[in-house]
Amino acid sequence: MTDYQQTPSFLSQHSLLREGCPLHYWIGGAADRPWIIFLHGATMDHRMFNAQVEALAPTYRVLTWDARGHGKSQPIGAGFSLERCADDMLAILDALGVNHAILCGQSLGSYIAQHIYRKAPARVQAMIVIGATPLAKAYSRWEIWALKASLPLFRVWPYKHFTQTIANSTARTPLVRAYALQAARQIAGSDFATIWQAVTLAVNERGDPALRFDVPLLLLHGDHDQAGTIRRDMPQWAKWEKSATYRVIPDAAHNANQDNPEFTNQIIQTFLQSIEE
Repeated sequence: MTDYQQTPSFLSQHSLLREGCPLHYWIGGAADRPWIIFLHGATMDHRMFNAQVEALAPTYRVLTWDARGHGKSQPIGAGFSLERCADDMLAILDALGVNHAILCGQSLGSYIAQHIYRKAPARVQAMIVIGATPLAKAYSRWEIWALKASLPLFRVWPYKHFTQTIANSTARTPLVRAYALQAARQIAGSDFATIWQAVTLAVNERGDPALRFDVPLLLLHGDHDQAGTIRRDMPQWAKWEKSATYRVIPDAAHNANQDNPEFTNQIIQTFLQSIEE
């Protein structure tokens, strides 16, 4: 059983100071193999991919991080936006001399991955998306209003109760709920409001219809994922993209890669093998 309370011992910790935030990231795995970059969801941290990092490190070079405002990457610094987070990761890859990588993002991390592809498509070898929607999609005025209307609620909701609600809704298993609660409580309530505001701005009424992914794309979500419109929109997303593979992870909620790591790892490993053939 994967331990989500600790960082795998084979990972080495590094940091990069950028725009007032010490960005912490961890590297491990096979030094001469392709890079896989793991980008966690909102209020989570680098440990949410422990099961995937452990499974893939023997055959890939792995990098996982705490996005600004999360985990050890505090204070939040100059501010939080998806574009800034994409630039943060690109700065880390520049510092490491990594020109080409596979991106694996969950929820917020998947939106950051889409922004990285938008900014630097030549640097992305393939993408794995877990529990997210496409930036290309135009959303209804009602959906945008509902997202933005939630912001004042987050500012007045007692934070201890709020983080417990996040943990209960994001995962099915007690192990993952315990991790999600601990990870969320590393973040100040005021910073969470800032982070959530950036998430609400990820989608809009126009969308970006020109954003298509000319790389292998694996789309995954849990069969019990109740977050937003993911279960509705991801199958449609798969139809838009000629390079997409779409799978539903059974017995899993929003943090699907943690709720059912064995199934997730099997699908990811099969996908990675297919793009190397």
